[in-house]
Amino acid sequence: PRPPSQFKQISQAYEVLSDAHKRALYDRGGERAMKEGGLGSRGGSGGFGSPMDIFDLFFGGGVRMRSRADRRGKTVVHQLSVSLEDLYNGTTRKLSLQKNIICRKCGGCGVREGAQRRCPKCHGSGMEVRIHQLGPSMIQQIQTVCSQCQGQGEWIRPRDCCLTCNGRKVVREKKILSVHLDKGMKDGQKITFHEEGDQVPGLEPGDIIIVLDQKEHPVFQRSGDDLIVKREISLADALCGCRQVIRTLDNRTLLVSSQPGGVGRGGVL
Repeated sequence: PRPPSQFKQISQAYEVLSDAHKRALYDRGGERAMKEGGLGSRGGSGGFGSPMDIFDLFFGGGVRMRSRADRRGKTVVHQLSVSLEDLYNGTTRKLSLQKNIICRKCGGCGVREGAQRRCPKCHGSGMEVRIHQLGPSMIQQIQTVCSQCQGQGEWIRPRDCCLTCNGRKVVREKKILSVHLDKGMKDGQKITFHEEGDQVPGLEPGDIIIVLDQKEHPVFQRSGDDLIVKREISLADALCGCRQVIRTLDNRTLLVSSQPGGVGRGGVL
């Protein structure tokens, strides 16, 4: 059961929320604004110190806790097709992609300068609170997502939208990433570009992760840090010995020789 002091706070909250004039004063400056407006206060520890305390009483501060959480944008994953030569020799590849950046014209607010963007229905909280009095000392409060701003706390009239981003707060921009491949990197290896993902107002940018996708090579196969090349030879070459010329991935020439009778079926040189 709630202690008497909390019932007193709930009654005071109901009095504020159910009166449009008191609610407007409270939205502007909390209990202090109500005092200066001549409405008085209940004083003592039963008052509210800030305009959000009334919501903390009903909902345990969950709204504020979520807004303070360390939030990041989404991580974006791109595949980069690379050759076996790229992984063997190392190289730098250019990757062109599109990403969202915060609109430079409006600074990410989505409205033209001087326009109002706070939702008039929820007063910027993103939530609607309905209070029903069930009896002399019993009330019921229901919290729902604001139907006008869909919980964003902002509502922009079409005529007030930023002309550059059309109210979206972000614009698309081409980004060129220089992807450095070290010698010996492997198929499926990941390269992370920290905070290079899409920008979202109020969030830290996410990362871009590049996943290397090795193309099949017509000559060599890779096994760990080794390269394997398969050649068919005649029975005469297997019995009498032979020489094979192999061009490596860094354009060196290797001369591979076998001794007479030194190569059997599936033999390795």
